[in-house]
Order: sequence, then structure tokens, then C-alpha cells
Amino acid sequence: MGKLFGTDGVRGVANTELTGELAYQLGRAGAYVLTKEKKHAPRILVAMDTRISGDMLEAALIAGICSVGAHAVVAGVIPTPAVAYLVRHYRLDAGVMISASHNPVEYNGIKFFSDQGYKLSDELEEEIEDILLSRTEVLPCPTGNGIGTKSYAEDALDDYIAFLRGTTKERFKGLKVALDCANGAAYKAAPITMLDLEAELCIIHNEPDGTNINDKCGSTHLEDLVAFVKENGADIGFAFDGDADRCLAVDENGELIDGDKILAICGSAMKARGTLKNNTIVGTVMSNLGLTMMGRENDISILQANVGDRYVLERMLAEDYNLGGEQSGHIIFLDYNTTGDGILTAIKLLSVMKRSGKKASELAKVMEILPQVLVNARVNNARKNDYMDVPEIKSAIEALQEKFSGDGRVLIRTSGTEPLVRVMIEGKDKEVMEKEAKKLASFIEDKLQ
Repeated sequence: MGKLFGTDGVRGVANTELTGELAYQLGRAGAYVLTKEKKHAPRILVAMDTRISGDMLEAALIAGICSVGAHAVVAGVIPTPAVAYLVRHYRLDAGVMISASHNPVEYNGIKFFSDQGYKLSDELEEEIEDILLSRTEVLPCPTGNGIGTKSYAEDALDDYIAFLRGTTKERFKGLKVALDCANGAAYKAAPITMLDLEAELCIIHNEPDGTNINDKCGSTHLEDLVAFVKENGADIGFAFDGDADRCLAVDENGELIDGDKILAICGSAMKARGTLKNNTIVGTVMSNLGLTMMGRENDISILQANVGDRYVLERMLAEDYNLGGEQSGHIIFLDYNTTGDGILTAIKLLSVMKRSGKKASELAKVMEILPQVLVNARVNNARKNDYMDVPEIKSAIEALQEKFSGDGRVLIRTSGTEPLVRVMIEGKDKEVMEKEAKKLASFIEDKLQ
């Protein structure tokens, strides 16, 4: 991965790491790379979440887009998956979302979408980065009527909500639904959609002020939603992140239904209806072993991609599957949208509830969550990827994998951003797992200093 792009676009503290200048340059380079083959003046959708730095970065990004002769179509505050859908719906040439997803308000980010609504490949991101950092001379600088303009997609939110309504034939009358909108991009789209689908609503954290996005709320802070569901007697609760591309749920008792369980519930329901392509769900290497066990019991193949919804999507596209996602709540229903979509995920889970007549807690029993233990080994950053090249470490890992091969597993990963080697053990005896994980992590630390 390059110097600027991470696993989900360019992200950093707004106005120090992600500056207006950088947003301008990203607008220029991104617009050029994504549209240079076009025979017409390209149009690029620009949207953002609710954080206070969005206006500043939007202005700079639009300036960059227009400076290379492209036209910016401004959608305002809408969820990230709305960008993925609307780029295709409006037949635009690219899309850009200004958001730092689940991160605190001081962060922001910029992520690009192709004209087909897909996040960019590593190769395209590297091309944008290469031009921005060392080849800006290739960027066009039109003058006169060659300069781009700005227009507004005034119906963007309504068009996205209409799309969401069309993803189910069910109506949710009789279901009481709690929503935590994270004071983010879902704050209008989620409640309006659910009301249109006739759900009875109770809502928290949907009053964004620019500074309260993800502040002790949303999919990374479920405490408020758990209490809210129980206090209001809701049938289910949904928590979105700041840009609403992920969703986690809690059942009527306040128990977590994470991304793996959502995949299990929706995947088994799709298989029963004959709509699960190749009877396969694509998870990640971090998916709980319980998901694999559920698949085995229900004749559903569970495949693993690298961590990151873009890698889940890549495998889905390459091998023709239509359901995949992550434990964190990025769920991709590829028959409907090209990226994780939190509101769509909530609709699909509610549709299963409505058709089956079962409570959320009953549906969640389709999968047993096996305990997971994660211990970080802090190592020399220059050596963190060498752990399998050290014979003693390799032997220790293999011995531990053999120990848990019957009813668990051992997964070793390096952090993409920190000097860490992560030791994850999954199994049934948490006490034994914690002891073994700490032992191996300590051993790795000693060997990789």
C-alpha cells in the first residue's frame, strides 16, 4: 500500500494530516485517473457525512475536480452506499465520499468510487498517488470554457431512499425498531426509509451538530442502543457507523447480533428461498469459526477473504457470489448494491423477521459464537512481517495450530498501521486460549525486537 491510501481511502486528522491542499490535489489526480479515457467532460458525484470538516474538504475537493475540466455533482450529506448506488443510477463517471467512517470527529477521509460503483483497486489508488506525489505535470490545466463546473443533485437522498424501499416486498408493520444513527450520514435516510416501510420507530443519536458524530454512539458504542431497546420494548435495534456503510444489531433482549450472525441469518434465509448464489457466503479470515460451523450444518460454503470489505467484494465478483461481509457489520448484498450498506442490511434482517415470524433472538440461534482471544505482540516495526521466517516462531505457531485444530483455530496477522503482530485464538475454553495467546505473543516479542 502506498503512502496516502490505506485500506479504505485516504484518512487522517482533518486540517493537519488531511488538509485542504491535499484534498485539492486528490480531487485533481483522482478525477484525471478515473476519467481520462472518457470522450466527454466527466461528471463526478461528491458527498459527505456530518462531520464539521466536511465543508472545508468538499470545497477543496470540488476545486481540484473542476481544475482538470471535470464537473462536480454535489449530493451533500448522504451515506457512502448512496454514492455507490447513485453513481450508477445517474450514469456518472465517478464518485467521491468525504468521510472517516467510524472514526472520531477530528478525523476525515476521502474515498473514490468508479463509474460502476466499486471502490478502487490497489492499482488505481497507486496510480492516483503516483501522479499526486511525483507526476503532477501530466494533469491537464484547461482554461476558458474547459474549466469544470459545480451542480447539485437535489434529489440524491430521495432517490437513494426510493432504491432502499424497492429492495424488499415486505412491510414492517407490527415491528418496533430502534435506530442509533451515530449522529452521522444515516440520520435522515434510515428513519425515513423505515417509516416508509411502516416500521414503528424509536430513535437515538440522530441530531448531528458537526462535532458529535460517533461520539459514544453508533456501531462502535452499542451501550446506549442496548439500554434503549430494552427500555422501549423494541423488537430489534440497529446501530450504524458515521457513513452508514456498516450496521450491527441487538435483539429484543439487548444481545449483540454482529456481522457474522447477520451473514448467517440472511444467508440461511436466502438459501431456503433459492437466492444464495452457489450456496456460498464470503467472510474474512477474522470471521468467527461459528460461521464456518453454521455453514457446515446448513450445507453453505463459507469462504474467507482478507480483512477489508473491498477484498470481500473482489472475491464475490471474481467467483460470482452475492452475499459477503465482515464481523464489523460491512455486509454486501451484491444483488442490490456494490458496497456495504447499513440501511439495506437492516432492511434485509427485518425482512427475514417479518417472513419467518420469529424474534431476532430466535433467528440468532442459527449460529453459535465461539469465544475469541486477541493478544498483541509489540515488535520491531521493520521486522513485523518476518515472523514466519524465524524458525522458532514458525515452530511455536505450528504447534499451537495443531493443539487447537480439533475445535478451534489460531490466526496470526500483522497490523497494517502499528508495530504489532496479532495473535488470535478461537475455541471453547477461554482460559486456556488466553494463556496460550499471551505465551505465544510474549515469545514473538522476544524474538522480533
